[in-house]
Amino acid sequence: MAEFPFDISPMYEGERVRKEGMFVELGGPKSVGLELVRAAPMDEIVDDKVTIVGPDLKQLEEGKTYPWAMVFNIGGELVEPDLESVVERRVHDFINYCQGIMHLNQRYDVWMRVSKDTAAKMDSFDSFGKAVMMLFKSELPFIEKMQVTFYTDEEEVKKQLEAAKDIFKARDARTKDLHDEDVDVFYGCTLCQSFAPTNVCVVSPDRVSLCGAINWFDGRAAAKVDPEGPQFEIAKGELLDANMGEYSGVNEIAKKLSAGEFDKIKLHSFFDSPHTSCGCFEVVGFYIPEVDGIGWVNREYQGMAPNGIGSVSYTHLTLPTNREV
Repeated sequence: MAEFPFDISPMYEGERVRKEGMFVELGGPKSVGLELVRAAPMDEIVDDKVTIVGPDLKQLEEGKTYPWAMVFNIGGELVEPDLESVVERRVHDFINYCQGIMHLNQRYDVWMRVSKDTAAKMDSFDSFGKAVMMLFKSELPFIEKMQVTFYTDEEEVKKQLEAAKDIFKARDARTKDLHDEDVDVFYGCTLCQSFAPTNVCVVSPDRVSLCGAINWFDGRAAAKVDPEGPQFEIAKGELLDANMGEYSGVNEIAKKLSAGEFDKIKLHSFFDSPHTSCGCFEVVGFYIPEVDGIGWVNREYQGMAPNGIGSVSYTHLTLPTNREV
């Protein structure tokens, strides 16, 4: 393994960089954060190249928050556009392998922090980029070449964000006409278990992953190219409740992967054994008894919800649960 100025190990998954120990914050609720993976022809990629558009690490002021975007280009004989979302979701994994670098969320909700201790060992984001690409190519051998561009210039980040939103929209549209009853298998994902150990994410045509980054097609592609990876096939089993989306196969995997914490998950239920949760959700739903209705709060919303709970309180509800609250 190449030498890097910080330690690299799965043991650092789940490590939090608190505000008092933070050198700099990238993206997050106070700014803009983006990650995007794009497939590209091999001859258009300079392997292991790191490009930084805007101020580099040592030019950032300690304790401040900055806009941030990461755009990875991947190439290889087996690389195709259908794998972009799959690789993109592993960004969360591999960045968190780096000691003192915290990564939360996905797509256009990315929130990162670099600790003071780690920043003191780094001269540039270059070593960080090379470390992450090394992990990608080690864990996902179908990636033969990879390069990354980091953006800290606010205007450039905004440009990348606008372009990325169109890409995400096109990805999400693929499952529009496919429904749960049309397929024989669903897919599971355990990427967030480093932060939420009993969370069991089930991806079906009618339900994308909780983070919003993995749809049914992405799960299928991931399970095919990386059978031992965090996305895997779930046999639907017997349909127990068509209205609430309860399947025997999903219940079995819920019990197994939550270490017995949950024995059932109803994919389309709000109160009775709803889907578990981690901290990467895009929206939070809440019940309004006065009108017997449901309200939704976008995680980016900074105000107060009609039920009197602020967005900050909602976004800290990161413990997995499928119990009525």
